Amino acid sequence: MTTPWSHRYAQRTKTLTSSTIRELLKLTQRPEVISFAGGLPAPEIFPIEQFEAACHRVLADAATGRAALQYSTTEGYPPLREMIARHMARYGILAGPENVLITAGSQQALDLIAKLLINRGDRVLVEAPTYLGALQAFNVFGADYVSVPTDDDGLQIEYLDEALRAGPKFMYVLPNFQNPGGTTLSLERREALVALADKYGIPIVEDDPYGQLRYEGEHITPLLVLDRENLRRDSGYHLGNVIYLSTFSKTLAPGLRLGWIVAPPDVITKLVQLKQGADLHTSTFIQMVAYEAARGGFLNEHVRRIREVYRERRNVMLDALEEFFPAEVKWTRPAGGLFLWVHLPEGMDSHRLLEAAIRENVAFVPGDAFFAAGDEGCRYFRLNFSNAQPERIVEGIRRLSVAIKQQMGESGPGGEAITTGLEKSPNGARPIATPSPLRN
Repeated sequence: MTTPWSHRYAQRTKTLTSSTIRELLKLTQRPEVISFAGGLPAPEIFPIEQFEAACHRVLADAATGRAALQYSTTEGYPPLREMIARHMARYGILAGPENVLITAGSQQALDLIAKLLINRGDRVLVEAPTYLGALQAFNVFGADYVSVPTDDDGLQIEYLDEALRAGPKFMYVLPNFQNPGGTTLSLERREALVALADKYGIPIVEDDPYGQLRYEGEHITPLLVLDRENLRRDSGYHLGNVIYLSTFSKTLAPGLRLGWIVAPPDVITKLVQLKQGADLHTSTFIQMVAYEAARGGFLNEHVRRIREVYRERRNVMLDALEEFFPAEVKWTRPAGGLFLWVHLPEGMDSHRLLEAAIRENVAFVPGDAFFAAGDEGCRYFRLNFSNAQPERIVEGIRRLSVAIKQQMGESGPGGEAITTGLEKSPNGARPIATPSPLRN
């Protein structure tokens, strides 16, 4: 719709679209709807008492309270940065506080990285599918895309050499329990990815919001560590070819809006300058409260509880899918994280299915939103298992199976899509290759 303001908007706003997930959540607020749409943690295990006590400790002392309510440094609260550095060291990530920048969630980290690295028309290498929020952040700055398909072991390395010859500015990769696919990049592929990045001189942005939420198997070495160790980079703090992102949203609470970037000092300096122009600094009070809540071993204890709850919910969803879904439907089996990824039979469309699913009072996210070329995802959709109680997961999958069987039973299931009020996302160039079918 044209308004008196329309002609005043900057050119970059012409590529903006609303988040499919945010729009979809508006349709699923009714209590009778079982929603697998949002990537929401389980609110019943938020550590409310721990935060209440942390707030009291921060404000009980006059000096500490004044500091919490005052402006602060852009880099972030030093004790929190030190704690993050210590915590990451257990995974082999060697970083000092000077390598850590606190951000307003990892979404702001993506925005800052896009501001730092992307000129209009620059290519960014992404997985197909990839995180919707990253595409939104990169689109603002006019990114084009080179997409590489994924399978059960993550990014398919055999396509990577060709993709890198297209000259992307950087690679954006989610190696652990990827959003939306739930897949994990194998160690062999991580080593090959890092070697190819070094060969072509193309940096990697490693986004790791779910790495601590592993429910089975062994931890796999981060790309940042492989870049340092396998390529014999400086043995000190991080000086390599990888920028690493993570967040407290999945381990403490998303309402904190606390994430962080690990990068070489010169990169941190530039990111700090960009953040100063955005918000000066992340909330001092929230940073101090998060530090008080997490320290003393509580974060480790709380993550163990999260793993127990989410492992059960993942298992319940996988069992329900086996029981209720038709054999023609495929899905991933994540070893951690919050999501799994469903592949529909040929001729079906996830937007048509969503319309039928909402009539059954169940919701999910259609797959096209997660592709740089949105139309590639019409036969996929994402399910979240962390936010629903086990009994609602079973009932929701049963309802969804009804909608799927109805669609499969219709003549010409690939016919014209029924509108859901959610636009398919025209996010960029077509990928080099489309995703391989998944196993069930």
